[in-house]
Amino acid sequence: MAFLALTATRVATAFSAATLRSVGASSSSAASSSRRSLTNAAAVAFLDNRNRGASASTTAGRFFSQSAAAASTCTSSITALRQSTVVESELEKNLGVSHPAFDIISTDIVTEFGAYCTLYRHKQSGAELLSVSTDDDNKCFGITFRTPPTDSTGVPHILEHSVLCGSRKYKTKDPFVQLLQGSLQTFLNAFTYPDRTCYVVASQNTKDFYNLINVYADAVYHPRATSDPMVHAQEGWHLELEKIEEPLTYKGVVYNEMKGVYSSPDSLLQRDAQQSIFPDNTYGVDSGGSPVEIPNLSFEQFAEFHQKFYHPGNSRIFFAGDDDVANRLEIMDEYLKDFGPSPESKPASTIQWQKKTFDAPKKIRNPYPAGNDQPETHMIMMNWLVNDRPLTPVEEITVTILDHLLMGTSSSILYKTLMESGLGESITGGGLMSELMQGTFSAGLKGVKPEDADKVEEVIMSTLQKVVEEGFTEDAIAASMNTIEFDMREFNTGSFPKGLSLMLGSMREWIYDRSPTDALRFEEPLAELKKSISESGSKVFQDMVKEFLLENTHRSTLEMFPSKTLEEEQLQEEKDRLAKIKESMSEEELQRIIDTTTELKKLQAAEDAPEARATIPSLELSDLKREVTEYPIAVSENEADTGVTVVRHELGSTSGIAYANLAVDVSGVATEDIPLLPLFTRMMLETGAGEYDSVALSRRIGTHTGGVSASALIAGVEVEGGTEGAVTSGEHFVTKLLITGKATSDKTDELFSIFDLILRDANLDAKSKIIEILKQAKSQKESTVQGSGHATSNARIRSRYNVVGYINEKMTGLSSLDVVKDLLDQAENDFPALLARLENIRNTILEKSTCRDGMILDLTGDAAVFEKIQPSVENFLSKLPGDTNAEKLQDFYSEPHPWVKEIKEEMAANAPIADEGFVVPTQVSYVGKGGRLYDIDESVSGSTAVVSRFLGTGYMWDNIRVIGGAYGGFCQFNPRDGVFSFLSYRDPNLAGSIDVYDGAADALLASAADMENDPDALTTAIIGAIADMDGALSPDQKGSAQFKRWLTRESPEQRQKYRDEVLNTTPADFKAFAERLKALKDPSSAVVSSKAAFEDAAKAGKEFTLKNVM
Repeated sequence: MAFLALTATRVATAFSAATLRSVGASSSSAASSSRRSLTNAAAVAFLDNRNRGASASTTAGRFFSQSAAAASTCTSSITALRQSTVVESELEKNLGVSHPAFDIISTDIVTEFGAYCTLYRHKQSGAELLSVSTDDDNKCFGITFRTPPTDSTGVPHILEHSVLCGSRKYKTKDPFVQLLQGSLQTFLNAFTYPDRTCYVVASQNTKDFYNLINVYADAVYHPRATSDPMVHAQEGWHLELEKIEEPLTYKGVVYNEMKGVYSSPDSLLQRDAQQSIFPDNTYGVDSGGSPVEIPNLSFEQFAEFHQKFYHPGNSRIFFAGDDDVANRLEIMDEYLKDFGPSPESKPASTIQWQKKTFDAPKKIRNPYPAGNDQPETHMIMMNWLVNDRPLTPVEEITVTILDHLLMGTSSSILYKTLMESGLGESITGGGLMSELMQGTFSAGLKGVKPEDADKVEEVIMSTLQKVVEEGFTEDAIAASMNTIEFDMREFNTGSFPKGLSLMLGSMREWIYDRSPTDALRFEEPLAELKKSISESGSKVFQDMVKEFLLENTHRSTLEMFPSKTLEEEQLQEEKDRLAKIKESMSEEELQRIIDTTTELKKLQAAEDAPEARATIPSLELSDLKREVTEYPIAVSENEADTGVTVVRHELGSTSGIAYANLAVDVSGVATEDIPLLPLFTRMMLETGAGEYDSVALSRRIGTHTGGVSASALIAGVEVEGGTEGAVTSGEHFVTKLLITGKATSDKTDELFSIFDLILRDANLDAKSKIIEILKQAKSQKESTVQGSGHATSNARIRSRYNVVGYINEKMTGLSSLDVVKDLLDQAENDFPALLARLENIRNTILEKSTCRDGMILDLTGDAAVFEKIQPSVENFLSKLPGDTNAEKLQDFYSEPHPWVKEIKEEMAANAPIADEGFVVPTQVSYVGKGGRLYDIDESVSGSTAVVSRFLGTGYMWDNIRVIGGAYGGFCQFNPRDGVFSFLSYRDPNLAGSIDVYDGAADALLASAADMENDPDALTTAIIGAIADMDGALSPDQKGSAQFKRWLTRESPEQRQKYRDEVLNTTPADFKAFAERLKALKDPSSAVVSSKAAFEDAAKAGKEFTLKNVM
């Protein structure tokens, strides 16, 4: 039995066990043309959350902390989070709905989530179907197959990419892309775990939902890929040769994707760790695929894998939402009735248990790729196989809470002890990972000196021994349990569909032939755990540490050491292997490869026939909502004569939770100290405050709230007197320190008290902690450059054209890595100077005479919440620092921000319009190019959202991904600053991708001409753009979205005008966009790649100013 803490953070982390085929798109991010892929055990790549106007939840804990439980002392702070009342009688009618093609196995009500569940078995095929009825209009559907690989050729991953490339009913080359281009999907994805493959869609529009289901169902059961070797060649791998005298090369989307994965030291660490403790079962191989092994996968093996594992009898079909149950069953019967029984399907896919067979712990040393300028530091991680039997419900909850106690926050004992040991720069290993049949636990450090390698293991083992002997304090247990239970009961999945969370939770047990609904329950085992704690305190956790970790010899210690020649060796090994293959071939065989290469590229470049496109079900413009969704807002300036503005968003129900943001102006901070703001906001929560040390503060937050965070907010605004919707000069923006938190309405006094405490009294004189934070930040930023180079490139490009872009890049982009290194040097060698800078920041933002004028308290809740918390609000406002009759700050909506003058001088010196290349150890490239599409004061039409998205999901997808073999290709356009950028992700090309970018304008002109005679193509593009604008938001996201709209002074009229322009887009708008793109002003590039790739690019005429990052 398993338990699911169903938050957005945990949904995202669930994907860390999977390889994803994902595309995210928005009006500002026209398309992320990639099928996301992660290695077996850890997220490497990125997960693009759609830009819905509000960020995803970042509450404490990890998704794979599968349960939630609260200490008995915390019950009062949690009771308000019970499921809100729904029309239970209506939902109950959906229990046990019958259909002649299905047997009912069981019915169940999961009261924890208001889910009315019926488990069916299709009589003819044996497929199981779980129908979950809820009051959620964001409907979700998924099909999951158990797909255990026996080798590292990546066959389940390649198949996951391939089945969505056309099917029996849907004849285009890639129906997935057509769905992306022209549906209202709120989730469209597929992902491969080490032992299963999931295909998931979601939509708030019922017609659209059924369209998505039909395409996905036909794709998985009847894919073109199993009869067309070209799909396997494109998505998996193929030998490529255009001229007989040229060298052979490997191409393929998954092949290049996994080369990127294997270039990441973090990914290598996680992969090697998992394989080290699973020597005997399917988890010991890489389901994502090793670049060395992928070319060993034949088309015949590929097709056989589908035949073996994709029978309906081996599938689990999932529905959740408010759609009609009878329709669900009827739709699926249309596909399942084509199949007879397959009694061997499930037994053939059964996952074997890895037994704890190690008599003694294993030690393993492997290299990771390092740059010439990179320090000679190692990565050390200890890894345990937690269980070799199913855990009981109480054990599941207990190990979840234990994980949080050990590793859940920077104040958790194992995390804290490791960081304070001084042996490394940052934590590695995510603690508990329980997404698979067997749980693992990992912990360690990065940035370890070679001579300290053995000491890391000593620290971990001695800390666990201390836990066994001394246990955990009562307040530590209370904080961890309250934190996770709050998340559980809140059921805040952010921008992810709630149905997806329910599916992932149920699948963790259902896929192993256990109850899918038991997997979602937590009340009874929660009560049992609370009872155990009340009787014996910490003993239940101490016993578990002793059994599962301290005395468990089935563990490994993995040491990764830097190799400055590994990248070169791998490239040379590939060249030698390909040269040997070519030498063994006859001229006739080589000509066949040339012919196949030509044929494949011809197929990839060919347009789908109109009759093929007509097979893809689509919506019409009449199916779209024409009005912008507005959320409630009420603004009270100088509330109760406190000088503070209060903004309220009263929603129908927030389940008794108050969401709060306190915004404090930081415009007075000196420009040289702007880059310190990320450090300053981390210190507010990690170094203690007032009488609370860091541990006590963390526990107070965990015990009484649903989480508190602090960050810097910099947002461009509409200029007073200017043309709304026009490109701004970038000189007008607001700068805030944002403290964010949530609590039940009876705990808002505590929440506001914590806000006040960390704002006034955060401990800034914490040299050792600051050094620890900076070392960790340095390590994380280096990993980001190497693993998410597309983000690095994009930020760098945008820093050249706009003040806000420059500031953001300096705070979070590549420049921030240099900033962190300088701050670390100052902290270690001149701490008093750094302390003075930090103290000056606080004194400046809390300047008595002005600070209240820049303060805003933003609140989201329901009517009952607002009524209950009003006394707390009044008390909080009265006690905030500053004079109630504060002096007025400047008007940021009519006057340039005070930072502008000095930042522009910096930009002139540090951010020239230039083509820059950043050298890191990698086997792939991240290629960016951009420029100014619109000038200052030019009005930007909503049609740009349609065109830029069309360009990304069409031209970029076809040429960067399909033909070029990159894992992703993107376009981004920001209407506020007028800057447009092209980006690629895990790209085998560099110069060639820039050539593709340069050809985009002409391709778009051709598309504009074609659209004159193809209104359906235009409609599809418009629908896709509207989908990006209409995501499902959680209550806190609705409040945040409306707050940002108000803060930036974006009017409802402008939002409606923009939407109308999207809906009324014409071919002429495509032509106008193309002509602007052809005349892109001040173009420049930013590329993250290897030294060898830049040398090849130079030979092709693409020169860059190079900088070694690592």
